[in-house]
Order: sequence, then C-alpha cells, then structure tokens
Amino acid sequence: MSTSQIRSARTPRMPGTGALLPKPMPVAETGLVHIAPGLLGKSSRFRSLVFWIVGLMGFLAVILVVLHLGSLQKMAGLIRSARPGWMLVALAVQSCTYVSAAFVWREALRQAGHPLSLRALIPLGIAKVFTDQVLPSGGISGTMLVVRGLTGRRVPAGIAMAAMLVGMVSYDIAYLFVVLASAGVLWLQHRLNVALIAGVAIFVVVTVAVPAAVLGLKQWGQRAPIAWLSRCLGVTALLQELADAPTRLLRNPRLLLQTVGLQLAIFIFDALTLWLAFNAIGEVPPLWVVFVSFIIASMVATIGPIPVGLGTFEATSVGMLSLLGVSMEAALAATLLLRALTFWLPMLPGIWLARREIRRR
Repeated sequence: MSTSQIRSARTPRMPGTGALLPKPMPVAETGLVHIAPGLLGKSSRFRSLVFWIVGLMGFLAVILVVLHLGSLQKMAGLIRSARPGWMLVALAVQSCTYVSAAFVWREALRQAGHPLSLRALIPLGIAKVFTDQVLPSGGISGTMLVVRGLTGRRVPAGIAMAAMLVGMVSYDIAYLFVVLASAGVLWLQHRLNVALIAGVAIFVVVTVAVPAAVLGLKQWGQRAPIAWLSRCLGVTALLQELADAPTRLLRNPRLLLQTVGLQLAIFIFDALTLWLAFNAIGEVPPLWVVFVSFIIASMVATIGPIPVGLGTFEATSVGMLSLLGVSMEAALAATLLLRALTFWLPMLPGIWLARREIRRR
C-alpha cells in the first residue's frame, strides 16, 4: 500500500476510561477493499445471475404448487382486496427494521468514541439489504459495503470493523434465540417434527461456525482446524479482517445486551409486518403462529441452497402457516405481500444508495 493511499487517524480512547483502543487501521484502506474484486467482479456477477435465475424458478414453482392445491381465484381476490391502510402501517413497521439496524451501529460507534447520527446510518442499512440480495455471499458483500460506508464517513477502519463485529455477534445471538424459542413453541404445540429438528440443528451449527472461526483465528491463527473451517465457509479473507478487529467492544456487557435487544426488535418488526399483511387481506391468524412461521421460514432461507432465499422462504412460510391452521391461499397472499415490502421494495432505493456508498471517498 502506498503512502498516498493512507490517511492516518487519531488513536481513539474509550469514553470515560481513557483506555486506548488498539491502533486503528488507516481510514482510507482496509483489507476488505482487496476482497471486493472477488465478490464484485464478473465471476461474482455471473454467480449472482445464476442464483437469481434458480431462485426465481423456485419462486414460480412454489406459486404453481400452491395454486394447484388451492384456489387461484381466492388468492388473487385476497391480494386485490388488500386494504391500503393496513399496508401503510406494515410499511411503517418495516421501516423500523432499518432504524433498529442503524441503532446497533450507532451504539457500537458511540462506545468506540466515533458517534454518527441515525440520519447517516439508516441509508447504510437499506444499501446493505440491497447488496446482500443482489450479490449473494452470506452477508459478506453487505458487510463490505457498510465498512466502506463507515470509513467514507471518516470512521477509522479498525473501529468500523469492530462495529461490524458487534453487529454480527449480536445478530447471531438474537437469531439463535428466536429460532430456539420458535422451536420450543412448536414442541409445546406438538408440531415439532424430525425435519424441523434437523433444520434447527443445521442452523445452530452454521450460525455458530462464523463467530467460532473469527475467535479461533484471533486465538490460534492459521492452525489447521481453524484455517480449514474458514476455507469451508468460503470467507477466509473476511474472517481474517474480523479477527484483526479490536474486540474491546465485545467485552462490554451493556453494549452487547443493547445490540442484541435491537437485533431482536428487527425480527419482531419483520414478523409484525407479516401479521399486518394478514390484517390487510382480512384473515388474521394468532400472532404466535405468524411469528413462528416467519422465523422458521427465515431459518430455512438462511441455510437453504438459494442464498437469495427466493422460493425457499415462500415455500417454508406457506408450509408452516398451513401446518398451524392458516388457509393455503391466505398464507401465500400474505407471504407475497410481505416479500413485496421486505424484498422487492427496498431494491428501488437500494440501487441508488449502494452506488452512492461505493463511490464515496
């Protein structure tokens, strides 16, 4: 790296303690910049295109199967009769997910001595969602974009990576909690079958693997088991960058509790959006049914073969809702309305915001 590429930053201190954080990486550069070509290049675009084609085919297959088993006229009628007032409320609730995500980063940055306003962080949340969807990479592409956005806002790269580490760990903890809680509810309702148990077990392993690899790289470096795990996850470079990030923020119990709570709020807002979609079409199942179905569908989309989640999320959502007593037509109609609010609509501003963050200096 040439001297002209480096902009040094003042070494930050922990607020109220005077303790020094580890020396930050330069503001203008981070190892993620060198990871970017592999994810944003032509081969990555081709893989993303393949994922999108397969995902769309799966999405259409789900709709055709549901329509074969149910009534096309009833489902179309439910969607057409969706009340705009409920949809506007659902949109407002869904927007709270981006605010919650921004609060996670704001709290982490504030504890590190580099506070940013919500106004500066909310667009990053929208851009991250868009990037993760169009460049399926297990969240790596979105993480790259957020780190680049933070460094573009004069946050030292080391602090940006530390904030992302807090975000990833708190998200994993919250995700594990809601999945295990949902599995517990299904067990109490005598609806937990072997397939669901296997899915939950796989999810737990996958969710724990990334933080374990990060901590392993920090503790044991490139020893065989850890290096093998990071290669299997396909994110060796990113894991090394995260392993090099300061971990002082993770040792702050209050910060971790706050950020886990904010991540839990995101899951609640998402499930509430689905429940409001049911209100819009006039068929309202119990809130616990909607929450459990949404969480299990998200879990399957996370561990499924299609990173975009197209098809796998819809199929699991409709299947779980039907298993818990919701009509198939209403389940599909509400799921499609949810995906319109959480998947398709964010792409419109996401394109512009992602391009703006990429061009930011």
